[in-house]
Amino acid sequence: MSQDPWLQNYDATCRLAQEIAENIHERNRQQRTGGNPAKLNMNLRASLQRLKQHVAQLRETLLRAASSRRIMQAEADRRQNLVDDLVTREKQLNAMFRGDVTEPESSRSTLMTGGGAQGAPANPWLIDEPEETRGLGFGEIKQQQQRIIEEQDAGLDALAAVISRQKHMGQEIGNELEEQNEIIDDVARLVDKTDDRIRNETRRVKLVETKSANCGMLVVIVLLLIAIVVVGVWPTG
Repeated sequence: MSQDPWLQNYDATCRLAQEIAENIHERNRQQRTGGNPAKLNMNLRASLQRLKQHVAQLRETLLRAASSRRIMQAEADRRQNLVDDLVTREKQLNAMFRGDVTEPESSRSTLMTGGGAQGAPANPWLIDEPEETRGLGFGEIKQQQQRIIEEQDAGLDALAAVISRQKHMGQEIGNELEEQNEIIDDVARLVDKTDDRIRNETRRVKLVETKSANCGMLVVIVLLLIAIVVVGVWPTG
């Protein structure tokens, strides 16, 4: 997996800052030995301007990545700490260039490693360096960042798997609900048909009851007529 472009730009900015620190050291050496550091001063001004632009670009790119959630919050916080450290180093380098900060007499190797002879003051370039990167070279820092990115990628893969399972479960639940709704619709239609049949049968029963009642009245009338006829024909005395 290729390295993150932001980390590549960060490494390039760190190398530029280290180069500026070395050139300031060389400029100061030339000033102490009576040399002419005019060319170095001109190059240092241009390099410091580039450093400022690179730091601003890192900050802007990080802000966009964090706001769009292309990186996790923990990684965004870690990178913000790196940017803050670069801002501090940029200020220190500008102060050293202007002569506001006195650079300790040290060798090139001391400047590169941040160490020095016994009792010598620390290199201002390495002040406030984060604990997790202190004492590490660029290659080791890259490996550390690579491990962090791989861990984050693994976490994102696990999260994606969980989301995929939840999506699948949601689809299955949706399909089950559709089937249940179809069953409910069938039952509702069946109930409506049954209600229609019950109403029809009820009307028929009422009709039969009405006919039966009319037939009963007719029988009574016939019997009465027969009785009258019989009584009228039968001799009374």
